[in-house]
Formats: sequence, C-alpha cells, structure tokens
Amino acid sequence: MGNARTFRSPVLSRRAALTAAGLLLLAGCTPRFDGARVTITTGSAGAVYNQLGAALSAAWAAGLGVSSAVETSAGSGQNLDRLLAGQADVGISAADAAALRATAPDGGRLRALARLHDDYIQVVVHARTSVKSLADLRGKRVSVGLADSGVLLITDRLLAAAGLSGERDLDRRRLSVDDAVKALATEQIDAFFWSGGLPTEQVAELAQQVPIRLIDLADTLPALAKNFDVYETASMPASVYGLSAPVTTLLVPNFLLVTDRMPDRLAQSLTQGVFDAQTALAAASPAARSVDVRSGIETVPIPLHPGARAYYRAAHYVSD
Repeated sequence: MGNARTFRSPVLSRRAALTAAGLLLLAGCTPRFDGARVTITTGSAGAVYNQLGAALSAAWAAGLGVSSAVETSAGSGQNLDRLLAGQADVGISAADAAALRATAPDGGRLRALARLHDDYIQVVVHARTSVKSLADLRGKRVSVGLADSGVLLITDRLLAAAGLSGERDLDRRRLSVDDAVKALATEQIDAFFWSGGLPTEQVAELAQQVPIRLIDLADTLPALAKNFDVYETASMPASVYGLSAPVTTLLVPNFLLVTDRMPDRLAQSLTQGVFDAQTALAAASPAARSVDVRSGIETVPIPLHPGARAYYRAAHYVSD
C-alpha cells in the first residue's frame, strides 16, 4: 500500500488531503500519513495533559505514521491561543476554557475530536492549617494558577462564588503546579488551586513529603452552578492522596481539540487513534482510564470535527 501525505500544516490543501485519503479507501487500504507532522500543545511537564500528549504522539506515530512535536504549555488558555493562531494542530483544553473561547470572534474555528478524561478541582493546603473552606483563604498566600491557564479561570470563578475577590482578598501567586507544590512544602504559600486528573503526580508526591488536606467545595458549588453549566459535582476518593475522608469537588471535562483547518480524513484517523490507544493512555496516566468512545462525542458546546463525526458514525455512536 502506498503512503498518503495528508497534513503537514500548511503544505497540503484540504481538497488534496481528502482526495489522497479517498483513493486509499477505494483501494481497500487503511490510510497512513507517513511524512505528516503535527504539533500537540499540552500542559506542564509531567502533568496529565503532557503525559497524554506524549502517549498520543507515540500511538499516532506507530499506528498512522504521523510524527508529532509535543509542546509544554501553561494549560488550556495557551493551548487555545496556539490552536487558533495556527501554532499548533492538536491541543487539550478544559471544557470551561474552550466554551469561553468559543464565544470570541476567532473561537468559531475550534473543533473537537473527543472528550478525554475529567479533571478534578483540587484546592490543596497543609494538613495542620486552620483553613477549612474557600472563605477561610481570605488574606492567605494562594497560588491561583498560571496566567492563560484553565486553573486560573476556574479559580476566579470559585472564589467569586465564595464571595471573595481574587485581586483584593488574597495574596495571589501565579505558580505552575510544580512551583506551587514546592512552595507549599516549604510553607511559602498557604494553599494552591489545581485542576487535574486523579491522581496528579505532583500532588501525590507532595502528599508523601508533608501531610496535606484538600478543601471540600460542597458549600460553594450551588452558587457556581447558577452561572455555569459545564461543571459537574464529584466525590474525590480519600484513597487518592491518603486523605482522611472523601472530598466533594468540581469535575471539569477535557476535550481534544483541533480547528477547521485540519483535513477530514486525518481528523477521522486521529480520533480512531485515540481510542485504539486507550491502554497506552491509561498506562501514561491513570486519569485516562475514563477515556471512552461512548462519551467521546460529548463535547458540547464545541462541535465535533466532521472527520471525528465520521469516525463516531462508522462506530455507530452518532447518526446522520
């Protein structure tokens, strides 16, 4: 079987890519994309986005012949910026950040390949602190997440729901999860917000160094739900970080995103490659155990890419 070059952004046109893939399908072959290259924008080094991006890169290379550059980033906000600016071809974003960006003038170009894992909002404090709720963070030194990150977006929304102004009522620190973990371990901050899969490696390592607690968000979630419908309530098991009891928190879905620039056939094959690689994804991060083709289509309000929709249609998960 011959190889089809279908996407080396921006070398081939959409029409040329579809024609090449169509010829392969007519010949009864599974198309490959040897020579094609995509850039995947992920998250902090070692965090779940980055782990999954690296696992997808390896799976797409082995199964499709697509080579990838896996880039770290500040998170959802920067990933969305890179996608829409044409600086990346594939990116991971939290649903709330993607939904917000979709309302911007350029946000209509966003397309989804799949819903991936769900993130749990984690507000981490030292076990011996007197902080029991978000309201208790008033006047404290708190890492709210990096600028342009999904963590910062949800932090600001949670603080507002708790009646706090992030600018006036906190000593705000904009730290990466790695720096926040170090700062809490050395008592340079009192708390940090994080949005990540379970377990998040850095938080798990912190729990081995110092005793930690996670703030229960049950009293804040009703106020948040009045204004935003992209979130779900979840219980974080105590066993994840050796906590004394389960914690009620917020669940945020994550989407694997591209733009409408991506050729349909490549998008279809990349989507199939996600679910073909489920075992490898789960090995890269336990958070990916929840990745499932049946929930993969749940990307509202970001529309599925036509190529992704073709995959789900062929798998009988969507109909015309």
